[in-house]
Amino acid sequence: MHRRRAGASRRLPRIMQSTRAILIAGPTASGKSGLAMGLAERLGGTVINADSMQVYRDLRILTARPAAHDEARVPHALYGFVSGSEAYSAGRYAVDVASAIAQARAAGRVPIVVGGTGLYFKVLLEGLSPVPPADPLVRDFWRAQARVRPAAELHALLAEQDPETAARLMPTDPQRIVRALEVLESTGRSLAEWQRAPGNPVLLERETARLVVMPERAALDAGIEARFDAMMAGGALEEVRTLLTLGYSSELPLMRALGVAPLASHLGGAVSLPDAVATAKSDIRKYAKRQRTWLRRNMSSWNLIDAQQMERMVDSNLSFIDR
Repeated sequence: MHRRRAGASRRLPRIMQSTRAILIAGPTASGKSGLAMGLAERLGGTVINADSMQVYRDLRILTARPAAHDEARVPHALYGFVSGSEAYSAGRYAVDVASAIAQARAAGRVPIVVGGTGLYFKVLLEGLSPVPPADPLVRDFWRAQARVRPAAELHALLAEQDPETAARLMPTDPQRIVRALEVLESTGRSLAEWQRAPGNPVLLERETARLVVMPERAALDAGIEARFDAMMAGGALEEVRTLLTLGYSSELPLMRALGVAPLASHLGGAVSLPDAVATAKSDIRKYAKRQRTWLRRNMSSWNLIDAQQMERMVDSNLSFIDR
C-alpha cells in the first residue's frame, strides 16, 4: 500500500446517510475506535464491532472494549455479548453483523464498523464460502484429539494431508487446525478448496466508505506501551485473576487474548509482574506488526489515513469524507 499525499484524503467518497456504511480498520492501539466514536457523534451513527476479542463479555479492559461512558454517548453493537465459554465464529459474525447493520439503518443511523480483525471485514465485503458443517462424530473426535495432542502435532498431521490449508494456519492455533481436519475428513475436500468458492457479501463495496488507520510505526509502538500501562492501572491484572476462576479451557479463543497468558503466568507465580508486563507489550507489538502487514497486503484499495487526518475528519465537520 503506497502512502497517499495529504490532499489525497479529499477523494474519500461522500457518505449518503443511512444507505451507506463506514468501515474503519487498523492495527491495535491505532486510535480507530476514537475515530469511530467521533464520526458516530457527527453523523448520528452506530458503532459496530469488528474485533474478534471484543465480542466477549469477560474481558473489557484487556480487549480494549469501549468503556461504559462511551457506549452511553452513541449506540454500540456486538460488544461484550458472548460468553468466554464459547468459541465465536466468523459464521456467527456474518449473521450478527448483518442484523446490527439492518437495525442501525432502520433507526436512521449510519453503520460504522470498526475493528482490527481482517477476516470480519472479508465477511462483510466478500461473504463466507459455503463450507458444509462437519460430521458431528468427526468433529467430536478431532476436538478430543486437540485436548490430548499438541497443536503443533495436529498441524503437522494436517500438513501431510492438506498442505495448502496448513500453510495458511499457525501451528499454535488449535481451533483452526481442528476445523480444517474436520472439514477434510467430513467432506473429502480441503478447507482451502471450499474457501475458494464465492460467498454472499453483507455489504457491497459501493455502499461503503473504507478507511485504514495506519500510524507511523514508532507512534504505534508508543501507543501500545501507553495503553497497556493504562490497562494495568485500570485493573487488568484483577480482570485476568477473575477470568482464571471461571475455569475456561485454554483452547478457547478468549484465553488467547493478548496479555492473558503473561499475566496468568505471573498470577501463578512463574514470572515477576514487570516481566509479565514486558512480555505482554512485546506480544502486542508483534501482533500489531502482523496486522499492519495484513492490512497493507489486503486493503490496498482502502483509504489510508494517519493521526493528523483522523483529527481533521472529526474536528472539521467531516470535510475529508464529504468531498
